[in-house]
This record gives sequence, C-alpha cells and structure tokens, in this order.
Amino acid sequence: MYDKLSKRAAEFIDHDEIERTMAYARENRHESALIGAILDKAEAAGGLTHREAALLLECADEALNERIYALARRIKERIYGNRIVLFAPIYLSNFCVNGCTYCPYHAANRTMLRRQLTQEQIEHEVVALQDMGHKRLALEAGEHPLNSIDYILESIRTIYGIRHRNGAIRRVNVNIAATTVENYRRLADAGIGTYILFQETYHSENYRRLHPYGPKSDYAWHTEAMDRAMEGGIDDVGIGVLFGLSNYLYDFTGLMMHAEHLEAACGVGPHTISVPRICPADDIDPAAFADALPDALFRKIVAVIRIAVPYTGMIISTRESPAMRREVLRLGISQISGGSNTSVGGYDDSDHGEEDTAQFDVSDRRTLDQVVAWLLDLGYVPSFCTACYRLGRTGDRFMSLVKQGRIADCCGPNALLTLSEYLADYASPETRAKGERIIAEQAECVPDVRVRARLREYLGKIGDGGRDFRF
Repeated sequence: MYDKLSKRAAEFIDHDEIERTMAYARENRHESALIGAILDKAEAAGGLTHREAALLLECADEALNERIYALARRIKERIYGNRIVLFAPIYLSNFCVNGCTYCPYHAANRTMLRRQLTQEQIEHEVVALQDMGHKRLALEAGEHPLNSIDYILESIRTIYGIRHRNGAIRRVNVNIAATTVENYRRLADAGIGTYILFQETYHSENYRRLHPYGPKSDYAWHTEAMDRAMEGGIDDVGIGVLFGLSNYLYDFTGLMMHAEHLEAACGVGPHTISVPRICPADDIDPAAFADALPDALFRKIVAVIRIAVPYTGMIISTRESPAMRREVLRLGISQISGGSNTSVGGYDDSDHGEEDTAQFDVSDRRTLDQVVAWLLDLGYVPSFCTACYRLGRTGDRFMSLVKQGRIADCCGPNALLTLSEYLADYASPETRAKGERIIAEQAECVPDVRVRARLREYLGKIGDGGRDFRF
C-alpha cells in the first residue's frame, strides 16, 4: 500500500501506485483542460504531485507542451536566476564487488585496470583540480572492502586539508554506496556537503535483475539509504535515476515519489536531483538497453522535473554533449560539471589515470576555462559558491530561504564573488575579460542597496588579493 510517510521502500515507492499513475497519465494525455489546470497550479512554483507530474510528461497536446517548456524556463529563471554552479567529480577507486550490468566497475569485468588512490595521489589530484579553479568536488568510489568508510573519511580530510596557491576545496559532496546510520553520522561529522546516491531504477524487479550480486542487490537497503542518511544528520541529499534502465515513465514517477517521501517523512526534500542516462562505457553498450532515452524525451523530463520540484537543484554531467547541456540549462539544470575526468587518477598529468579506469565516456571534453567562457557567452554567471553549506544554510533552513525568495539575496552576490576569484586566479585573458563585463553589469542589478555596497567592497578586496568573502 502506498504511504509516503512510511520508512519502508515498498510502501513509499509502491509498485501498484506507480502502475496506476502510469495508466492515469496515459489515459488523460489528451485531456487539455485537465493538463491546463495543472499548469495553472504550477505557475505559483509550489510543486506538483507525482501523478500531476506524470501527466505533464505524457501530455500529447503540442501547444500545451510548449507551455510546459515555457513554464520550466520561467521557474528556472525566477528561482535560480542566471547562476550555474560548477563542480568536478574525483574518482578515488574503481574496485567494486557489485555486479551492476550497466556499470563497467562490475566485479566480473576483467578488462578494466583497477586502481585505488593513495592519500598522496589524492593530494596530486586535488592540486590539479585546484589549479583549474575548482572549489567543489563530488567524491566517487566503488563498493569494496578496500574503500572502507575509514578510507573515505581519511580522503575527505586530505582533500579539505590541501592549500595550494589560492586554491582550496570548500565543499566535498560524496557519492558512495548505501551504508549505516552510524557511517552517515561519521560523514556528517566530517563536514561533507551533499550525500548523493542514484537509485538507478525504482522498478524493484528490474533492479534485482540489473544487480545480480553484491551488497547493492538489496533493493530495500539501497532505496531506504536517504532516510538513514538524514537520520545520521546529513541535511542535504541528492537522488537520481539512470534513465534507460527501465521504462522512463515508471522511473520518473518513482523519482517524484521519492522526493515526496523525503519531504513528508524527513521534513525536507532532496537538495539535488541528477538526470544521467545510459551511455557508452568500457564493456557497456547503450544499444543493449531497450529503454534508452531519446533526446526529445530527455529534454521534456528535465522540464517537468523543474516544474514538479521547483526548489530542488538539478545536475547534469559531462555524459551529455555541449549542445544538449545548453538546451537543458534553459529548462531547469542548475549545476554542471566542468573539465571532468571519470578515470581514477585522471587529473594529475604526472600520474595520469589509464583510460580503461573510466566509469563512463565523457561527451563534453572541454576544459573548465572553456566551459566558464561558454557559460558567460550564453549570459550565465558561473558560480563556485559554497557559502550556504559553510554558513549552515542547509536542509530545511536552505529550503525555507529558497521558498521565501530570500536566498537570491545571498546566491547572486556570492556567485559574482566566486567568479571574480576564478577570473583573478585561473582564467585565460579572454575569459577574464568576458567575466569582468558580466560582473560589472550584474553587480549594479543587486536590489538591496546595502548588499550592493558590500559587494562592491568585497570585489575591490578580491582585486587587492583578498579571498573567500561571502554573504
């Protein structure tokens, strides 16, 4: 029985409720008046139920579909403005005991070179990332006894402890396997940002088929991980599915139900939702997956997620091409990776990771500087901001400020400050010139007179060599 307040995976992700929702969405996909009423409701940016969102995704009226895209763009601009947060993944180890059939880390893959970085090698990787200009990392590791919680915690301490020129990693998000409340408590105490775990698919039968062995094969343990993470004191959690593993509407509905559950049962919904889709990787061929997602449907999923959960950040990786990333930035994406490498040890030129340690193929191979310049050309403000996390504006405190419309008083100026730091320390001359023009224009648009004056003061101090100012 469906119960969004339940802590049991089979109840807050109820198979029968998903099937009923899919049937409802398909039966009503031509009901223009019903869909129009849902869009009217969504204009207030109060979010939608999983059933309403599923109906928007299935809408067959082209005029209403155009309205869906237009509304997604307006909500994105209203809540996030023109800011785009930048990060990079850092892969510590590809040792894994799981049998995930869509991931080249699977234990039966004998062609992949296995590596686990030492703390000294991690330091080299982080210095290389700092030399690019990154301030925010997403730590990645396979599930294996070698990648114990003690190893992860030691690695986090190493990353936070590195100071190189003007470089410092100010936020480490963590994407590791589902674990215990006690281990989540230890991660919270270590000062992580967001705990990220992709469900891969919410279809429990397909999930078990795709995970034939290993700890990850336990559907309930994996699906209930975010509840344990919040119980362990982690305020910000990030969810997502790997689109293409199961029917898109089933997984989309499950994703929306998971967000509803976290809001109802834990008091705050997901901080981020990621939207990866199956792509080529070592011995993985997307053509083998019958549910692989076409571009048009992928764009619509992004737009409907933005409408359904307007205050949740949305992430897209370098799995996608520059052209696709440009399209979905307008529709809802608020965070992207830049200059990414998915190999273990792939950033340090002196010990470059082999290509066959990569988790997936990267479609967008541009440098961070090229990505920053591209964003500036598109009218966005690239942001390296970590202020909310470092000032305790996380979880329900962050969401409360967002829903009141007050977070923009911090986010806009902080984006300009961190962009100014990047331009001063790392940017090419061409990118610096573009960025300085954007900062000069945007600084004059800050509505609060006192904030605007302090922003000018901080920007001047950055020009004089000061760093790490924030609102």
